[in-house]
Amino acid sequence: MLPYQAQYIENTRRIAGLSNFFAVPAADFETWFRSLRERQATAASLREENVRLLSDNLFPRLDDLHAASEADIAALEEFAEALMDWKTNLDCGVYVVIHDALLSLCRFRRDRNGVIRELYKLGMGLYYQGRILLGTEAEAVSSFHFRNEMVFSEAGSYLKFFPEIADTDTRGYILRALANISIAARDVRRRIAVSGRVLQIVQDPYYRSLAPELPWDTFLRRTHQQMSSCRHVLSRGNLSADELALVLESCQEVFRPEDEASNPNIRWLWPYYEMEYSCGFVDLPTTLQRLERLINRSAWDQYDISGLYGNVQLTIYYGRLLRDNPSLPKREKYLAFLSAAYRKMMKTLLSCPTDRVDDFFRYLLCLVITDYFETPEVPSYREITARLMQRFTGGLYIRSRRAGELMAVLCRAVFRSDPGFFDDVPFLRAIADPGEKEEALLDYARQCGLYHDFGRIKMDLERIQQTRQLFEGEYQLHALHTVSGHDDLMSRPSTAVFADVALGHHRWYNGAGGYPECYERISSPYRQITDVMAVV
Repeated sequence: MLPYQAQYIENTRRIAGLSNFFAVPAADFETWFRSLRERQATAASLREENVRLLSDNLFPRLDDLHAASEADIAALEEFAEALMDWKTNLDCGVYVVIHDALLSLCRFRRDRNGVIRELYKLGMGLYYQGRILLGTEAEAVSSFHFRNEMVFSEAGSYLKFFPEIADTDTRGYILRALANISIAARDVRRRIAVSGRVLQIVQDPYYRSLAPELPWDTFLRRTHQQMSSCRHVLSRGNLSADELALVLESCQEVFRPEDEASNPNIRWLWPYYEMEYSCGFVDLPTTLQRLERLINRSAWDQYDISGLYGNVQLTIYYGRLLRDNPSLPKREKYLAFLSAAYRKMMKTLLSCPTDRVDDFFRYLLCLVITDYFETPEVPSYREITARLMQRFTGGLYIRSRRAGELMAVLCRAVFRSDPGFFDDVPFLRAIADPGEKEEALLDYARQCGLYHDFGRIKMDLERIQQTRQLFEGEYQLHALHTVSGHDDLMSRPSTAVFADVALGHHRWYNGAGGYPECYERISSPYRQITDVMAVV
């Protein structure tokens, strides 16, 4: 690796540590705040250096890549791998930029092996970059996933040259890219078809004989795992008999050994139970009891993958089942368990050591924010999201609180000038007493400030923006925080009144500019408060 690359990695790791608010030791607030400001200043200085390192070294090299030496190219590849280790994922954006450029170079050189390798690596970078879009259904999201699918599809299409490709690694990239089409595809039937084709290939004696040194059994096991992830559609009734058979056979291959083990892996045992429920072999109460046992099996302070899966992911699945079955008998009993499980889940999340906050942990945070089932019997979505924001996006939380205070100042001035200005907001219009109405408005304004950028807490771009400037593709993803925030807030009663502010705060008042286009100011009863948010 070249010196500038090693320096960028060191700076990025330091920034990640400096941005953790809870890593600041202090006996009182003043000491903590002084230390925090010092850390922020250090991080800002490192960011400036990172921007220079990229501008003066990386980007000129990528612009003139055809003239680079093999040593320079090898250094770029090593740099990219260090930035994207599939666990901490220091900087997925730079990883994508590097492999996109290397792909162009390989095309220019007509290096078929290189094209296949770079397509696979670019596809993986796009996949991890797109994880921040979990639960977002905007048109731009479909375009992003389609591009990801096409990158894997192009790499997989080289299967027709499999017999004449001698390089073992390249053959492996073809098979892995083929399989990974299913993780990028949005349509479940497409995913089943792709995984079914890959299962045929990895079990075909012809292909195995061409490359006996490849880990065929590993490919087979992982493809069964991918196919089994389609089990959630088994009960919908729109799959053909062949499709059902494919999914069920993979479920059997993956989960039956765990069911018979003395200490089965919780990550594979639950999906087996879910498959049995989806196929009608086991009823819902039995499935919920099984799920309760798995959740109770994980101690709240178990922070490994199995512990986080049991305490967080399974709790979210439990809530899903209750949400999807509102007529469930003895529902109150299950909601009581869910409430306790949610509190245990939050205890796990909020106490998780910093060194455990990796890519999987951030995925679980996104899952909680996207799929939390709010009812009167459980902690409110507003309560749990405020705590998660404070713990894991400290900079965003402080800026949002500050925005809320500025909102209150402006709203007070507007209200005292024109007491009826905000009367389009239904709950404000219903308050007759002027003093009570002003207090309600100011509280609402502060909360709107807190939640206006809510969509950003699922995006790991807070840390990236502290590391360097966003690239164009990242900025386009970032713009979707308005839609993502709106959809999550609107889905829960405790936060629905903040949804329009999250959606429209980047839109111009006259509709002539800004984003997103789907925000229609005139149709929103919250448009005046959203206008104030845009001013702030």
